[in-house]
Amino acid sequence: MVDILKRVFLAFSSGEGVEKVGGSLPPACNALLVGEQRICRSLLLLAAVTAAAQAGMAVQFFAQAEIPRLPVCLQRCVPNVSPESLKKIKFSYPGTLAELLQQVARLHESGSLEPSPPSLIIVDRLEGFLAGPGPGLTRELSSAAHLAALLCDTAAFLTSILERRVSSSASCRVLASFQSEDVAWSSSLLQSPPVLDVLDRYFSGRCTLDRDSSYEAAASGLQEIWNIYFSGPGVSEASSSAVDAQWQLLVGADDSMEFKLTKR
Repeated sequence: MVDILKRVFLAFSSGEGVEKVGGSLPPACNALLVGEQRICRSLLLLAAVTAAAQAGMAVQFFAQAEIPRLPVCLQRCVPNVSPESLKKIKFSYPGTLAELLQQVARLHESGSLEPSPPSLIIVDRLEGFLAGPGPGLTRELSSAAHLAALLCDTAAFLTSILERRVSSSASCRVLASFQSEDVAWSSSLLQSPPVLDVLDRYFSGRCTLDRDSSYEAAASGLQEIWNIYFSGPGVSEASSSAVDAQWQLLVGADDSMEFKLTKR
């Protein structure tokens, strides 16, 4: 799935040095976005549109509540995207974990019947679905394992259908976002709360967005700068320059978004 993020970075990049970023990534690498809710949601929407418009992928997008508006950068690119591409994105709004589990399970049934089953499943804000009544941490860990396992199993099932219908290289990916106040990034260690440790067993790649609070960032004139880090077995096994590269997300005063290749 990280290959979809690479497409997003390149499509919305400043262009400087990006021609040197090549290589490919395992298409079956399911990925988890970890960071602030607003930024992750914008990146999920960019991934959905990029996958549909550039790769021709059918996208199933799950969110707990209806998304009020598109990010500014996406509003600007939508006029250049064909209506047929946007029709490849299907939005569903399950309100609870039980409803989400039910709708994901239905993809097993509908996938074999639909002419174009989803090849990208996106879930916005996993933490919102995992929060709820019951004994706190134990229930949350069990729910996280149940949901992640079902998502990965569904992606594997849909991959088998896509391989028979399209080609041997076709696959279904999962991309989800998670926000936690307990996540801290350092150059040598990513400290995670227990629920993220559970999710990491199922998502082989993680993309962490960490806000740059340095003086240089504050003096840049931008609203926000986010450093982007890749981790996980699916990423380390890729050995690709797209992962070896270090990226930043630049958010302008008008909420515009741009990705910058900072170094290899």
